[in-house]
Amino acid sequence: MGNARRESLPFFAFWASLRQSCTRRGPPHKRFGDRGGPPLNLVRGAPVLMVGTDTPRVEQHLSAGEYECPVCGGRLRPWGHARARVLGRGAEAMRVRPRRARCATCLVTHVLLPVLALLRRCDLAESIGEALALKVAGWGYRRIAAAVGIPASTVGDRGRRFVDNAEAIRVRFTALAYALDPSLGAIEPRASPLADALEAVAVAAGAAARAFGPSPLWRFAAGASQGRLLAPHQPEPSRASGPGE
Repeated sequence: MGNARRESLPFFAFWASLRQSCTRRGPPHKRFGDRGGPPLNLVRGAPVLMVGTDTPRVEQHLSAGEYECPVCGGRLRPWGHARARVLGRGAEAMRVRPRRARCATCLVTHVLLPVLALLRRCDLAESIGEALALKVAGWGYRRIAAAVGIPASTVGDRGRRFVDNAEAIRVRFTALAYALDPSLGAIEPRASPLADALEAVAVAAGAAARAFGPSPLWRFAAGASQGRLLAPHQPEPSRASGPGE
């Protein structure tokens, strides 16, 4: 999508088009996230390692030593499980018990958090992301809460954290987008810092889809932020890795 086309679209329509572009299948020379690749090793510096949602495949990668320690780059090995937790609400609710791993080199342990989740958030990443997109579109907290089935107080708290993190998210996902696609053109500013942050996430997701194949947008955002999209401190961007790297 060219810059001229971007400028002609209202923000919400532009956002919808980017959601489609980042899930459209491109050349499948690499895979990304829960579509079969090794860990989402796009951003370092978090206490967890984001992995896909296919539990047997995660176990296979872990047992084979294919997961890399976010601290030292050593190989992670199985080390029990983290506590079980419920993600989501109502019909979407699911019980997960993330795998725990220990680095064979530095001996630091890590939780392998599936990209369904954000760190210390009880809702699914996709529900959280949809609420953030509605906030950027100008919806109020109560209206968002009614639309996504999350309490208004929770929506408000996450919205304020998104405001606090907006510039850091924009900077980090912009850097990630250009790391994934050095030929990417200029990312045009939008109407607000929040819209700029959301656009950076979506543009980086589109670049990742072209490089690795399609992945749900907010699972990409969860993986690429190491689950810390709404955390007080944002991790630094690092290299992008595909299978076997």
